[in-house]
Amino acid sequence: MALSTPNDQVSSRYNGHGFEGTRSPLLARRDHDQPSVFRPENMLREARRQKGIREGSVPRICVLDPDGDVARYVKQQHDARRSAAWACYHTELWEWNVVGTMHGIIGSAVGGAFAVLVAEQLFASGCEVLISISSAGQITPIAPPPYHIVIDRALRDEGTSHHYLPPSEYAAGNPRLLALAAGAFRAAGCCLVRGATWTTDAPFRETAEAIAARSAAGILAVEMEAAGLYAFAAACDVPVICLAHVTNQLGRIEGDFEKGDGNGVCSSIDLIAAFSAAWQGAR
Repeated sequence: MALSTPNDQVSSRYNGHGFEGTRSPLLARRDHDQPSVFRPENMLREARRQKGIREGSVPRICVLDPDGDVARYVKQQHDARRSAAWACYHTELWEWNVVGTMHGIIGSAVGGAFAVLVAEQLFASGCEVLISISSAGQITPIAPPPYHIVIDRALRDEGTSHHYLPPSEYAAGNPRLLALAAGAFRAAGCCLVRGATWTTDAPFRETAEAIAARSAAGILAVEMEAAGLYAFAAACDVPVICLAHVTNQLGRIEGDFEKGDGNGVCSSIDLIAAFSAAWQGAR
């Protein structure tokens, strides 16, 4: 005999994209405006107690680097030091100086669930703005890789974003932050395309049919973090900007996944510095 659950009795009322009638708890939940019982600051409190870490703040400007290339570079070339205040159980935060301002960076937090887990803890630890630079696969061939995209919205083909916002097709970036980024990159002479990406939890399920549909919708690239991060940012009213570093054509050609000089690190650091200066000036 099958046991019913509360979600068996609740169907999704969102019918714009075929969700009506589903019994999925992910799409059926209605408590997006309610606070969580499990809080990042409480987990950090216990981590500090167990690890013997004193209270302290991380840098105001932090970076998520899923591939880890930038984090490795600043450790090797910029004498980045491990943060003494970061109490996360799962990651290390490295601090380095960018034009007189300390920045923090966390490498290898791949996927929306991990990225948002870390982002929640960063903002609970003193972070005031978060930059994500995610490696991405090309969907619409606007130029030969590698190049960067400013992500203005991300298709929510993953799970994390649905815990923060009700169902919708896209999670959008903050318009004022996107405008600030566009101005900063233009002033720095960095030519970036602005557009939509497809966020997925399952990179090895990018079928020809799915890719064709995303291309027809005008989506530029596929990545794994932006939808979750933008949904978290909107729900919690915190500033997050997501960039996609388009580095590959989904492995469909020989010699793919070449990121450019130094694995594309220098161009990513230039973008971090340009946005950071603009954000500090706007404050």
